[in-house]
Amino acid sequence: MTGKLERWFRLSERGSDVRTEVTAGVTTFLTMVYIAFVNPSILAEAGMPLGPVFVATCLAAAFATLVMGLYANYPIALAPGMGLNAFFTYGVVLGMGYAWEVALGAVFLSGMLFVTLSVLPVRRWIIDAIPHGQKMAISAGIGLFLGVIALRSAGIIEGSPATLVTAGELTSAPAVLALLGFCAIAALSARRVPGAAILGMLGVTALGLILGVSEWHGFASPPPDPTPTLLALDIGAALQLGMVAVIFTFLIVDLFDTAGTLIGVAHQADLLDEEGRLPRIQRALMADSTGTVAGTLLGTSSVTSYIESAAGVGAGGRTGLTAVVVAGLFLVCLFFAPLAESVPSFATAAAILYVACLMARALKDVEWDDITESAAAVVTAIAIPLTYSIADGIGLGFITYVAIKVLAGRWRECPPMLLVVALVFAAKFIWL
Repeated sequence: MTGKLERWFRLSERGSDVRTEVTAGVTTFLTMVYIAFVNPSILAEAGMPLGPVFVATCLAAAFATLVMGLYANYPIALAPGMGLNAFFTYGVVLGMGYAWEVALGAVFLSGMLFVTLSVLPVRRWIIDAIPHGQKMAISAGIGLFLGVIALRSAGIIEGSPATLVTAGELTSAPAVLALLGFCAIAALSARRVPGAAILGMLGVTALGLILGVSEWHGFASPPPDPTPTLLALDIGAALQLGMVAVIFTFLIVDLFDTAGTLIGVAHQADLLDEEGRLPRIQRALMADSTGTVAGTLLGTSSVTSYIESAAGVGAGGRTGLTAVVVAGLFLVCLFFAPLAESVPSFATAAAILYVACLMARALKDVEWDDITESAAAVVTAIAIPLTYSIADGIGLGFITYVAIKVLAGRWRECPPMLLVVALVFAAKFIWL
């Protein structure tokens, strides 16, 4: 068996071995398994049944990660993406009023477009067309959006007719426990403790049970029935004109989030070539895009590559065997649905707020000395949470970017595709 693994994953060529890859896989899994608890809780607010979404989350993560490991041979794990699930629930379903089945159809169409782009050379042209500052602003804006969602979920902030938003009941048990969980996760991460997010969530859940503010549903059981979300997507309804911007937003966020994660993790693992490019990027993108398509068929939002894979790389993971181990652990996770149901919203809020902080760090890479870059980036980053729409925030940011560049006499710095996209968003705001 060791010989077969060596030949398939080329372990010695990358300076690794089976034991190191298994350790790396366990490390990556512990850092990202929180998504199995958080994703169902977010999509449940869109009206989706929690148990089947838990199954869909684990299966989609296992499938996409297995493709990444066996086909692309990279130590990168995938799962339904944070931010994308928030846009699904709060933007498309609750914000625009579409049924979750229609939203799944939109994700499916974005996934099919992603598959097409993954096999065409046009993918690099699209990635290069979006200015670096806007990419960073989108990531940070989604992070701020998640932060608002987390604070609201914990009752730390609430709506106000006078000031738009105000402080909630800060001394309530959910608010205190959410903040305590967040601080614990951040502190454990600072100490480089593997699985900081899941440990913080479970610790706060235990405190909630002791204080009587959460309920215990059990530890393990056979996986829930997946049929309520299996093949429940409505592709026909997602083909209407009003969904074009939604499909585009799912696609662009997934595409750039994946590209950034792949390059970042590969750089850490020293897997880039002499020109700083990722070999077999087509295969890696295919794993991501087919994961999204499979995820919608199972009943979950867009699947994307996880930056938490860097934890496994830090533990020595260099090949797809690391990803295969992660995929196997997600299948094992299927039997812990009662535990997922026992995690209260204030515990998941702690993990979401932590992820928000990680994503907001992208603002540091904006070119702050160039006002034509930084001004549009700030608009994008603050418009996403304040409009409560990732799509509208991206649209406002693109329009602002193009307008500033044109008025500053630097219109040549705007890629043609960005001009087209900005005009599309402008038309959407005017007529739709």
